[in-house]
Amino acid sequence: MMDVSGSAGRVAVIGTGAIGSAVARRLLAAGHEVVVWNRTASRTAALVDAGALPAGSVREAVRSSELILLTLTDYSSVQQCLAQLDPDLTDRTVVVLCTGTASDARLAAERVTNLGGRYLDVGVQTPPEMIGTDAATLLYSGSRPAFERHLTTLELLSRPRFVGEAPEAAATWDLVLFGLWYDAQLGLLRALDTVRGAGIDVTEFADMAGTQLGHVVTALPATVAELLSADYPPGPADLTEHATVLRHLIELRAGQQLGDGGMAEVAARIDALIADGRGGEGLTATIG
Repeated sequence: MMDVSGSAGRVAVIGTGAIGSAVARRLLAAGHEVVVWNRTASRTAALVDAGALPAGSVREAVRSSELILLTLTDYSSVQQCLAQLDPDLTDRTVVVLCTGTASDARLAAERVTNLGGRYLDVGVQTPPEMIGTDAATLLYSGSRPAFERHLTTLELLSRPRFVGEAPEAAATWDLVLFGLWYDAQLGLLRALDTVRGAGIDVTEFADMAGTQLGHVVTALPATVAELLSADYPPGPADLTEHATVLRHLIELRAGQQLGDGGMAEVAARIDALIADGRGGEGLTATIG
């Protein structure tokens, strides 16, 4: 029978999909005892063969370790597991590696802390094959004491980055970063679709598209400085000039299968600023 005393050197991994399996294998390779549980028990077989200890239930897995990693596909699954926990999680840290909303993270944290445990939420900005390398990005938020207590173990998985004591901070970072990628990638796809439809050489256009995207990255420090100082110089164009270009873009993108990228809403915001006498400011003023 498994020792369920909550060994300090043992880690429980609940959920053995791609991320969970990668996490468990990395911990095993580093010499940790690892307890694994998965709703479909057969999916733990390879890890058990590699040296992991199988748990018969979520509760057994949690009882066995001080550090519990929930590597699940969504927060619905997280809540189902949390509902099975013991009423006393004193001296235990529950870490959730899952993409979801801020409210999802807050709800999970509330459940764990109400049971006396410590909670960490993790934004997973890395594919499974990168787990255990310095290139992996895992964002942590929640209990700083828990983060510091288990830092040596967490460093086996990535270069961990603590982004805030609010439990939802990592989930917010995670989704916003994904959103930034989607905005850029869909903007590129929208542009490629447009030039292709106009009979323009897509390969030739791509050279200049890369340069244009690079301008956004290069200007990032200046944009952040404008936001923090609430000073919005016009830069290459002021809001009145941006308004004209946006109207042309809205017309160009009308009826596109990927939509207009929210241009109509941005144009309305700029029109409101111009009406307020701020037409001479730069584009950062739209979020000022």
